[in-house]
Amino acid sequence: MRVLFDQSTDRRLALYLKELGHDVTVVAADYPPSLPDEQVLTIAQQEQRILVTEDRDFGELIFRWHRRHAGVIYLRLTPMELETKTARVQAVLNRYAEHLDKFVVVTERAVRVRETT
Repeated sequence: MRVLFDQSTDRRLALYLKELGHDVTVVAADYPPSLPDEQVLTIAQQEQRILVTEDRDFGELIFRWHRRHAGVIYLRLTPMELETKTARVQAVLNRYAEHLDKFVVVTERAVRVRETT
């Protein structure tokens, strides 16, 4: 799986996915820091990467402004142990693999898949 981690997202999760063999890039490490959200979304779409973010502004870009994307995983998780975060991400990858081209909202208790068309 090809993934782009937004700068706002816990980088330890990016390392976890890399260890699992995924192709992971990170804003501020593999791209310039502080890129505007629209540019981050464009990079993810052009490179066909699923965007992983903790920034709710991407929802507005996608649902209000109808920006194209290759999939978004929006983590709405309160501060928690890395082990708990990785378990939530792994559960999404296992149970929702066929929906990762959509807007996937992940909370501590639930996962919602939203169509964007």
